[in-house]
Amino acid sequence: MLIADRYELDDLPLGRGGMGAVHEARDLRLDRRVAVKLLRLPGSDDEVRHRFTREARIVANLEHPGVPVLYDFGTYEQRLFQVMQFVDGVTIADLVGEFGPLPEAWAATIAAQAAAVLAAAHERGICHRDLKPTNLMLCQDGAVKVLDFGLALLRESDVAPFSRAGQILGTPSYMAPEQIQRGTAEPRSDLYALGCVLHEMLTGEQLFTGPTAYAVFDKHVKEPPRRVASPLDPVVQRLLAKDPADRPATAFEVFGALQPFAQDPPPLPGFVRDGSAAAMYASVQLRPGSGSPRGHRSPTSAAPRTHATAATPPHA
Repeated sequence: MLIADRYELDDLPLGRGGMGAVHEARDLRLDRRVAVKLLRLPGSDDEVRHRFTREARIVANLEHPGVPVLYDFGTYEQRLFQVMQFVDGVTIADLVGEFGPLPEAWAATIAAQAAAVLAAAHERGICHRDLKPTNLMLCQDGAVKVLDFGLALLRESDVAPFSRAGQILGTPSYMAPEQIQRGTAEPRSDLYALGCVLHEMLTGEQLFTGPTAYAVFDKHVKEPPRRVASPLDPVVQRLLAKDPADRPATAFEVFGALQPFAQDPPPLPGFVRDGSAAAMYASVQLRPGSGSPRGHRSPTSAAPRTHATAATPPHA
């Protein structure tokens, strides 16, 4: 399929979601690989189209190395599309599924990078609202990308929470109690989700599971999180506090708590490549005006294994 006389899409999508599908594609004009999100149907309802458009605007203005770059946005046969940077890597869900519990240094490294992206988003009034392992990707240079801002909320007048006839939008296993009880999200809701992800990386298992979404919701609201056999447990427990006021105040604070543990991660054979130029570049970045790292040293390790994928499909 050729759209916009420029983007040649592979027939089989990389993934599907409630709003559409993500395809690997080639930008014929610039001769580069891209990812294209294509809205499912021309007749998609106004809410879905609005969310899709807002996601494009949010990503375009976030401009953070931890977020895939948006190259283009338009309409093809009455279907909206986004053209994104193609990301070579593996989702944290797939990484944990294949590797099992991650080494502590890697769990901290991944979570700290995600916290840095959240800090940038929160500074701009953006709450992600759907942070989860399938929306975090570990690249071959050790960098982490935060994907899928399709449910993101802005602290502005035109962004009342999206809802559908009693449906709570989000992913049950990673939703904060206040999202479940009141349908509201704030920066500390993202931090709770990050705590769920960190817990899963350290244990190899989802924090709360159940036969239905409502069973999982009930556990988030009422059941204390399991302890983690790691020095990171105090960080995890604070992130997973039921009351938002008991969680860290900001993503910057979370980054600071994680950074001491994100040192000298061991090799991840097949997932992270040793000595990449991108990792060299990231290792010497400094926050302007201070001596502290902007993120942290991008870790390196063994020979590469390519997981060709891209930003996840928009959420239902």
